[in-house]
Amino acid sequence: MNKKTNISDSELIEAICASGTLEQAIVQLYEDHGTITRSFIMGKGGTEQDAEDIFQETIVSFIDTVQKGKFRQESGIRTFLISISKNLWYNEIRRRQRAGNREKLYVADFEPGDAILDDVIGNRELKQLLSQMLNDLGESCKKILELFYYENLSMKEIVSHMHYENEQVVRNKKYKCLQQLTDKMKQDPDTAKQINELIF
Repeated sequence: MNKKTNISDSELIEAICASGTLEQAIVQLYEDHGTITRSFIMGKGGTEQDAEDIFQETIVSFIDTVQKGKFRQESGIRTFLISISKNLWYNEIRRRQRAGNREKLYVADFEPGDAILDDVIGNRELKQLLSQMLNDLGESCKKILELFYYENLSMKEIVSHMHYENEQVVRNKKYKCLQQLTDKMKQDPDTAKQINELIF
């Protein structure tokens, strides 16, 4: 695929699916849709770094959808990318709110009371359940997911911790690890139910 402006959605989809043209297709996605998609995230309260992180996760998700033949082109690529970004960003907001609420609860209830004890026990149970599944994913997946979700490190910080080539490599690895974790949860619905109850 030769890089050009005004490439059609159909041509871009073909480039994503064809052998040897994926990298050029990704460049085209960034050029055609990066600015407006990142602006959408920033318009919803995200920082510039948030917008960049979410957009890169969006690209990974979109490519996976296309390569699995699940993108039916019922909407344009730009509309679809913004929809993915919106879902990812709102999930991230909810994750941050849960983390903030847990911290507020800890501070508010520290002078003794059953609420803080229940909260600590809940977190321990959650970590134990997730830890069992993470162990089965292998050391690298376990490390990435723990650094991101438990320690709230950025992709850049994870690169320095784990010595990956760059942030995109970490994002791709994290995405694949999450897919593996999702598959394991589907195979063990009882544990998945317990995790959901503790999180939500």
